[in-house]
Amino acid sequence: MSVRIILIGPPGAGKGTQAAKLSEKLGIPAISTGDIFRANVAGETELGKTAKRYMDAGEYVPDEVTNSMVQDRLGQDDAQAGFLLDGYPRTEAQVAELDRMLEGMGEKLDHVVELTADTDEVVERLLARAQLQGRSDDTEDVIRHRLDVYAEQTQPLTDIYAERGLLRQVDGLGDVDAITERIVKAIDV
Repeated sequence: MSVRIILIGPPGAGKGTQAAKLSEKLGIPAISTGDIFRANVAGETELGKTAKRYMDAGEYVPDEVTNSMVQDRLGQDDAQAGFLLDGYPRTEAQVAELDRMLEGMGEKLDHVVELTADTDEVVERLLARAQLQGRSDDTEDVIRHRLDVYAEQTQPLTDIYAERGLLRQVDGLGDVDAITERIVKAIDV
Protein backbone atom coordinates (compact mmCIF):
# COMPACT_ATOMS: atom_id res chain seq x y z
CA MET A 1 0.00 0.00 0.00
CA SER A 2 1.25 3.46 -0.86
CA VAL A 3 0.26 6.04 1.71
CA ARG A 4 2.05 9.09 3.09
CA ILE A 5 0.89 10.20 6.53
CA ILE A 6 1.90 12.75 9.15
CA LEU A 7 0.97 11.87 12.73
CA ILE A 8 0.73 14.81 15.12
CA GLY A 9 -0.55 15.23 18.63
CA PRO A 10 0.42 16.55 22.02
CA PRO A 11 3.09 14.91 24.17
CA GLY A 12 1.55 11.86 25.82
CA ALA A 13 -1.18 11.34 23.20
CA GLY A 14 0.33 8.02 22.12
CA LYS A 15 1.95 9.00 18.81
CA GLY A 16 4.87 6.62 19.21
CA THR A 17 2.63 3.69 20.07
CA GLN A 18 0.26 4.42 17.20
CA ALA A 19 3.10 5.03 14.75
CA ALA A 20 4.48 1.54 15.47
CA LYS A 21 1.05 -0.09 15.16
CA LEU A 22 0.19 1.74 11.94
CA SER A 23 3.61 1.02 10.45
CA GLU A 24 3.03 -2.69 10.95
CA LYS A 25 -0.60 -2.60 9.81
CA LEU A 26 0.06 -0.51 6.68
CA GLY A 27 3.48 -1.92 5.80
CA ILE A 28 5.18 1.48 5.74
CA PRO A 29 8.04 2.78 7.89
CA ALA A 30 7.30 4.98 10.88
CA ILE A 31 9.81 7.79 10.66
CA SER A 32 10.47 9.72 13.88
CA THR A 33 12.71 12.76 13.85
CA GLY A 34 14.02 11.68 17.25
CA ASP A 35 15.05 8.32 15.77
CA ILE A 36 16.61 10.05 12.76
CA PHE A 37 18.64 12.33 15.05
CA ARG A 38 19.83 9.39 17.17
CA ALA A 39 20.74 7.29 14.10
CA ASN A 40 22.73 10.12 12.51
CA VAL A 41 24.52 10.94 15.76
CA ALA A 42 25.30 7.25 16.44
CA GLY A 43 26.44 6.76 12.84
CA GLU A 44 28.61 9.88 13.11
CA THR A 45 27.29 11.20 9.80
CA GLU A 46 28.12 14.80 8.89
CA LEU A 47 24.51 15.78 9.67
CA GLY A 48 24.71 13.84 12.93
CA LYS A 49 27.88 15.64 13.98
CA THR A 50 26.26 18.99 13.22
CA ALA A 51 23.07 18.09 15.12
CA LYS A 52 25.09 16.77 18.07
CA ARG A 53 26.82 20.13 18.51
CA TYR A 54 23.44 21.82 18.94
CA MET A 55 21.99 19.03 21.08
CA ASP A 56 25.04 18.98 23.38
CA ALA A 57 24.64 22.73 23.88
CA GLY A 58 20.96 22.22 24.72
CA GLU A 59 19.92 24.19 21.66
CA TYR A 60 17.24 23.60 19.05
CA VAL A 61 18.59 21.79 15.98
CA PRO A 62 18.13 24.27 13.09
CA ASP A 63 15.50 23.54 10.45
CA GLU A 64 18.08 23.14 7.69
CA VAL A 65 19.75 20.26 9.57
CA THR A 66 16.44 18.62 10.46
CA ASN A 67 15.15 19.07 6.91
CA SER A 68 18.28 17.51 5.43
CA MET A 69 17.99 14.49 7.73
CA VAL A 70 14.31 14.02 6.88
CA GLN A 71 14.98 14.36 3.15
CA ASP A 72 17.75 11.77 3.37
CA ARG A 73 15.46 9.39 5.28
CA LEU A 74 12.55 9.83 2.85
CA GLY A 75 14.93 8.98 0.00
CA GLN A 76 15.70 5.53 1.43
CA ASP A 77 14.24 2.48 -0.31
CA ASP A 78 11.78 1.47 2.41
CA ALA A 79 10.06 4.88 2.23
CA GLN A 80 9.44 4.81 -1.51
CA ALA A 81 6.04 3.13 -1.18
CA GLY A 82 4.94 5.36 1.69
CA PHE A 83 5.75 6.48 5.21
CA LEU A 84 4.38 7.78 8.45
CA LEU A 85 6.11 10.88 9.83
CA ASP A 86 6.10 11.38 13.60
CA GLY A 87 7.54 14.64 14.92
CA TYR A 88 7.93 16.40 11.59
CA PRO A 89 6.98 18.96 10.45
CA ARG A 90 6.83 21.12 13.59
CA THR A 91 6.90 24.58 12.04
CA GLU A 92 5.31 26.33 9.07
CA ALA A 93 8.76 26.54 7.45
CA GLN A 94 9.11 22.77 7.78
CA VAL A 95 5.65 22.31 6.19
CA ALA A 96 6.87 24.30 3.17
CA GLU A 97 10.12 22.32 3.05
CA LEU A 98 8.29 18.98 3.24
CA ASP A 99 6.04 20.15 0.38
CA ARG A 100 9.16 20.93 -1.65
CA MET A 101 10.74 17.55 -0.85
CA LEU A 102 7.64 15.60 -1.81
CA GLU A 103 7.16 17.62 -5.00
CA GLY A 104 10.77 16.81 -5.94
CA MET A 105 9.98 13.12 -5.41
CA GLY A 106 6.77 13.39 -7.45
CA GLU A 107 4.74 12.54 -4.34
CA LYS A 108 2.21 14.19 -2.06
CA LEU A 109 0.80 13.73 1.41
CA ASP A 110 -2.32 11.64 1.73
CA HIS A 111 -3.35 12.36 5.33
CA VAL A 112 -2.43 14.30 8.43
CA VAL A 113 -3.76 12.55 11.53
CA GLU A 114 -4.00 14.60 14.70
CA LEU A 115 -4.40 12.57 17.85
CA THR A 116 -6.51 14.67 20.18
CA ALA A 117 -6.54 14.19 23.93
CA ASP A 118 -7.98 15.82 27.02
CA THR A 119 -5.24 17.92 28.64
CA ASP A 120 -5.86 16.71 32.20
CA GLU A 121 -5.78 13.07 31.11
CA VAL A 122 -2.54 13.63 29.16
CA VAL A 123 -0.99 15.32 32.20
CA GLU A 124 -1.91 12.32 34.35
CA ARG A 125 -0.51 9.93 31.73
CA LEU A 126 2.77 11.86 31.49
CA LEU A 127 3.11 12.15 35.27
CA ALA A 128 2.67 8.38 35.57
CA ARG A 129 5.22 7.80 32.78
CA ALA A 130 7.65 10.21 34.45
CA GLN A 131 7.35 8.31 37.72
CA LEU A 132 7.88 4.94 36.00
CA GLN A 133 10.91 6.24 34.08
CA GLY A 134 12.36 8.24 36.97
CA ARG A 135 11.99 11.57 35.17
CA SER A 136 11.99 13.90 38.16
CA ASP A 137 12.10 16.96 35.88
CA ASP A 138 8.67 16.09 34.40
CA THR A 139 6.55 17.94 36.93
CA GLU A 140 2.95 18.93 36.32
CA ASP A 141 3.98 22.54 35.64
CA VAL A 142 6.65 21.47 33.12
CA ILE A 143 4.22 19.09 31.39
CA ARG A 144 1.48 21.73 31.18
CA HIS A 145 4.00 24.20 29.74
CA ARG A 146 5.06 21.65 27.09
CA LEU A 147 1.39 21.12 26.21
CA ASP A 148 0.84 24.89 25.91
CA VAL A 149 3.88 25.24 23.65
CA TYR A 150 2.68 22.31 21.55
CA ALA A 151 -0.79 23.86 21.14
CA GLU A 152 0.70 27.24 20.21
CA GLN A 153 3.14 25.82 17.66
CA THR A 154 0.87 23.16 16.21
CA GLN A 155 -2.29 25.19 15.64
CA PRO A 156 -0.90 26.90 12.50
CA LEU A 157 0.05 23.48 11.08
CA THR A 158 -3.35 21.93 11.72
CA ASP A 159 -4.95 24.99 10.12
CA ILE A 160 -2.76 24.59 7.00
CA TYR A 161 -3.57 20.90 6.64
CA ALA A 162 -7.27 21.42 7.40
CA GLU A 163 -7.42 24.02 4.60
CA ARG A 164 -5.90 21.44 2.25
CA GLY A 165 -8.50 18.86 3.29
CA LEU A 166 -5.84 16.51 4.69
CA LEU A 167 -6.46 16.81 8.45
CA ARG A 168 -8.16 13.91 10.25
CA GLN A 169 -8.72 14.38 13.97
CA VAL A 170 -8.88 11.16 15.99
CA ASP A 171 -9.50 10.73 19.71
CA GLY A 172 -6.16 9.53 21.09
CA LEU A 173 -7.52 8.28 24.42
CA GLY A 174 -8.70 4.78 25.24
CA ASP A 175 -7.73 1.28 24.23
CA VAL A 176 -4.63 1.22 21.99
CA ASP A 177 -6.16 -1.13 19.40
CA ALA A 178 -9.40 0.87 19.32
CA ILE A 179 -7.42 4.05 18.63
CA THR A 180 -5.55 2.31 15.80
CA GLU A 181 -8.87 1.24 14.28
CA ARG A 182 -10.23 4.80 14.58
CA ILE A 183 -7.17 6.06 12.69
CA VAL A 184 -7.49 3.41 9.98
CA LYS A 185 -11.17 4.29 9.57
CA ALA A 186 -10.37 8.04 9.44
CA ILE A 187 -7.85 7.56 6.63
CA ASP A 188 -10.07 5.02 4.90
CA VAL A 189 -7.48 2.30 4.17
